[in-house]
Amino acid sequence: MSPIAEQPDPDAIAAAVTGCPSVSGLSGGVAGEVATYLPGRRVTGVRVNPGRVEVHVVARYGAPLQALDSEVRAAVQAAAPVFGGEPLTVDVIVADVENPFAPDEEEEKPTPELEAGPSAASAALPPAPPTSPASTGPAAGPATAGAVSGTTTCTGPVGGGATSSPVGPPAGPATPPIAP
Repeated sequence: MSPIAEQPDPDAIAAAVTGCPSVSGLSGGVAGEVATYLPGRRVTGVRVNPGRVEVHVVARYGAPLQALDSEVRAAVQAAAPVFGGEPLTVDVIVADVENPFAPDEEEEKPTPELEAGPSAASAALPPAPPTSPASTGPAAGPATAGAVSGTTTCTGPVGGGATSSPVGPPAGPATPPIAP
């Protein structure tokens, strides 16, 4: 039953039209002006007037327009066969044709948000191999394959002293500490 007396039910018409195989969806026009306004809501793409229904559709790509027209008219007539004693006049407007090359909405995945620092989903780094105190100084021997070796020397502004710490594979000879 229609929420508006003496007019066909726009919800039933919209449901029947969107069920047609040649119809991709309903169109509300450029500014959404094609609609039936009901108390507290509207049915976009269907304009119902006494004795007349205007349906704005988006056609599926490749669907013949004659088939689309006959499917939509039959769906509207089935949803609101005879209203007010006279047959209903149905105007079918093809407002658009779907883009066959656009990705499906279901296939689109949200882009992950960027994070500062390591992600919780990434694999953790393997633990560092144990080192002996003798292998961390500037007088350390040659590096062995796969072991952490080499030193990085940093001089700080306070005290002018040098500190050494183990790092990845050596980039060259170790720099000797600077004497104050």
